[in-house]
Amino acid sequence: MLDAEIVIVGGGPAGISTALFLAHTSPRLADRILVIERGKYPREKVCAGAIGARADKLLASIGARVDVPSVPIRGLSVDASGRSLATRADGPPIGRVVRRVEFDHAFAAVAMARGVRVRDGVKVTGLVVGEHAARLETSIGEIRARAVVGADGVGSVVRRALGLPRGAFMAQAVELDTERASEDEPRDLLHFDLGDRGLPGYAWDFPTLVRGEPLVCRGIYELRAEGVPERAATEPGPGDRLLARAAARGVPAPAASLRRFAERGLSLHEPFARPRVLLVGEAAGIDPALGEGIAQAIQYGAVAGPFLARALRSGDLSFASFPRVLHASRLGFDLRVRARAARFVYGGARPLVERWVTRSRALAAAGMEYFAGERVDRRALGRSALDLGGALLGVALDQARVTWAPRSGASP
Repeated sequence: MLDAEIVIVGGGPAGISTALFLAHTSPRLADRILVIERGKYPREKVCAGAIGARADKLLASIGARVDVPSVPIRGLSVDASGRSLATRADGPPIGRVVRRVEFDHAFAAVAMARGVRVRDGVKVTGLVVGEHAARLETSIGEIRARAVVGADGVGSVVRRALGLPRGAFMAQAVELDTERASEDEPRDLLHFDLGDRGLPGYAWDFPTLVRGEPLVCRGIYELRAEGVPERAATEPGPGDRLLARAAARGVPAPAASLRRFAERGLSLHEPFARPRVLLVGEAAGIDPALGEGIAQAIQYGAVAGPFLARALRSGDLSFASFPRVLHASRLGFDLRVRARAARFVYGGARPLVERWVTRSRALAAAGMEYFAGERVDRRALGRSALDLGGALLGVALDQARVTWAPRSGASP
């Protein structure tokens, strides 16, 4: 007899949301879903903690809510090339910032309240997929299931067991929490800084709550991918850059306060499903352009849960169609756009991107609508396209000025 219909490896947002959407689609399977988490709740997870309201709306569609201390977000700000743009959306918050140590624990409790079995402190050491079942070797013994979902993050044991490649997009991030600086944006804005062109990535400043104390989570995201220029070996790494940035803002922090983590971005041409096994969340890959993870992890669950319910009913556990299903979803569209944008944003077109994002309020409005899960106004998209044309003209004029500038010592 099998121990479960589905074993989900990883008890973060991707794994728990997959379990919830599967249980919602097939309530009779709720107690046949087993989520195993390596850590012991509440366990810390290094993450900036921003969640777009689209994720909370997805959970609300199945009657789920994760109530934890949060900082409501109403807008964003961007710095680049000596210019800045700050804007807010009308209406309710577009998202919130949470602490993963609190969010993941509460999210798992929501799943357990719906009959899903969640076991923490369980380490997976091996996976063998057979013709009729999958077997997991774990710290509590062997677990058998009809199928396995790998939701165990960037270092996914399940992904490695399948022999899948590391991925086309990898990123390194580093963060720390500090007091608020006088030049920080108001606490209802997410702040992004693209001003350091020597960095193939960006810096961020997000409001956060640490044990009830209002602080700022500061970080640096560095993308590594073909087509994205690498940071010069002689230049400081993200940790040193972040410490210097905090000191420049008057909120110095010790090196010991740095928290480092890796991220994997998804390219949809890469494999992320095998017979009886599929990957979700960062085990499969998330947004490579900005590294947004939590909302996309929950979106993965909203796609994978119903897909698994259909597969279990039909008995087709090849999962061959899952890439097509993901590709056709809103999440798939988002990941396609962001994967293509990553090389554009951090490659040779960076001056154009910087000019565009700091001048186009229409682009910011469209981005906030998407982040919030609202219908994106086509007029805003049209205006942002016009703004892109204006930015392109501005970059061309800047280059022309450099080309035609009189050389030092040249005759008039």
